[in-house]
Amino acid sequence: MDDLKVFTGNAHPALAKSICDYLGIPLGQAEVFEFTNENIFVRIMENVRERDIFVVQPICCPVNKSLVEMLIMLDALKRASAKRITAVLPYYGYGRTDKKDQPRVPITARLMADLITVAGANRVLTVDLHAAQIQGFFNIPVDELTALYVLSDHFKQKNIKDLVVVATDIGISKRARDFAARMHAPLAIMEKRRIGNAGKTEALNIIGDVKGMVAVTFDDEIDTAGSLVNTVTALTEAGARDVYSCCTHPVFSGPAIERISKSTVKEVVVTDTIPIPDEKRIDKIKVLPMAPILGEAIHRIHTGLSVGAMFEPEQ
Repeated sequence: MDDLKVFTGNAHPALAKSICDYLGIPLGQAEVFEFTNENIFVRIMENVRERDIFVVQPICCPVNKSLVEMLIMLDALKRASAKRITAVLPYYGYGRTDKKDQPRVPITARLMADLITVAGANRVLTVDLHAAQIQGFFNIPVDELTALYVLSDHFKQKNIKDLVVVATDIGISKRARDFAARMHAPLAIMEKRRIGNAGKTEALNIIGDVKGMVAVTFDDEIDTAGSLVNTVTALTEAGARDVYSCCTHPVFSGPAIERISKSTVKEVVVTDTIPIPDEKRIDKIKVLPMAPILGEAIHRIHTGLSVGAMFEPEQ
């Protein structure tokens, strides 16, 4: 493992350190800071020539700064003659803009892929993309991990009776079905309509029976928590006894924490693909670690083992 090195910018150094602890290696040394004129400077502080490099950087708040840090780090490592560079993106920012759903709008998720590739990435490692087809935006290998097993194992330990899994919209229903299958629970789907570009949604209908059941809502991310609150309210009105919620990426922007705090949701279970500041860690929020999964994937990529085998059922 001497030729394996892991670096990070300022987006989520705690996750990068936990990944290195799993791998049993020190975190790579680099200077990454912003000048007073808001230009970002990067300097790799150790030899990376002919090394296998992994750069851990979720594209999270501040999104644009995190993105540019990642791009500049990739360029610096490429110019330092790294043998292979893998961009580890636990959260793929701009992933929700993955198609033209209105006239004269960009496909920013594709632009992101182009930027990351041109900057110097030879491959990408990410977690629960908003849409699986984003992998096809890249002309380099993409390994997509999932938090589904981490989340489902947490709820299995609760031994909840009369459980129903609720997909927060039709788009996430396939992954929610896989989650429900692991929980040996039925699936319901919340039909909703997005209103404009301000992140507002309207819950229209629940497809499936939730009366007298304990519901667990499933989504890839929680942003402002508007959809979450509407879903919880609709499920409660439809007769659900209790409502839990889970997602991979805790964006928690704007009024999200206040909304969750006031909501009747019992618990919101998330992972640490995105850092959660202490002031947002209210009692209702449970954070599960992703470092073991990311660390194992990095080990397998480095040693030429199958990443997909991590999620295959044990024989």
